Formats: sequence, C-alpha cells, structure tokens
Amino acid sequence: MELNLRPIGVIRSPYKSPLECPSQGRLSEEIFIVEVFPEFEGGLKDVETCTHLILLYWLDKARRDVLTAMPPHDKKEHGVFATRSPHRPNPIGFAVVELIERSGRKLIVKGLDALDGTPVIDIKPYSSAIDCVENAKIGWFEEVNKK
Repeated sequence: MELNLRPIGVIRSPYKSPLECPSQGRLSEEIFIVEVFPEFEGGLKDVETCTHLILLYWLDKARRDVLTAMPPHDKKEHGVFATRSPHRPNPIGFAVVELIERSGRKLIVKGLDALDGTPVIDIKPYSSAIDCVENAKIGWFEEVNKK
C-alpha cells in the first residue's frame, strides 16, 4: 500500500538547522508563521476562533531508516515508537501550538520546533476538553525523572 500526501502549506521558522531546535517546541517562545497554500485557504474559515491548533508536519530532513533512538532525557536506547525522535519510518511531526493571530493565509503561532521550510500536512483545532488525557504517562520517562 502506498499513501500519497500533499502539503497544504509550509512553516516559516527561525530555526535553520536541527541543532538550533529545542528538544520540545512547547519550551520555545519563538514565533513561527504557517503559510497555507492559496488552494487551501478556504479550510481556514473560523480557525481564528481557536486558541490552539494541532499542527501535523512532514520532517523532510529526518532519517527514515531508524527504529531506535536515545532521547535527550535518557541515556538508554528505546524504540522510536516509544520516543518523540524525528527520525522514524514516517517522520510526521506533531505539535499543539498557540495561535497568536491569523492574517489571511498566514497563521502566526508559538510552540514549535520545526525547521524553516518544513511542509505542513494538516491543521486541526485542539480542545483540552476533547484531546487532553489526564494522567497519561510515558513509563521510561517517568522512571528517568524519578532519579
């Protein structure tokens, strides 16, 4: 089976290389612009009523042949599906971003760790009432942080 994705836009970021990116975008105060392509502008109707958005993006600079990763929080190797490593078979980035402003096809957001030029594959509204799972945990991460 093959899946075909089409980018709906591009991220304009202050980060030009992976070394500049924080380990988690939520820790960043940097401002990003999500430029939605003209043919998808109609999909932005009412997006400005959202305080936060789920942004899905394609990590086009990531390796796709990696199945294990060593996260910055732990010096042990874990399977990529138990980590948030960008290097994975399908390098899809996920972030809950704060929507600062909408200006036409441009969304000014905060809370990302993407590189400049990263393709956007989808945008969805975030709702703490629907999307928040209280007490969700990553077991190995909890163990590392106990130490």
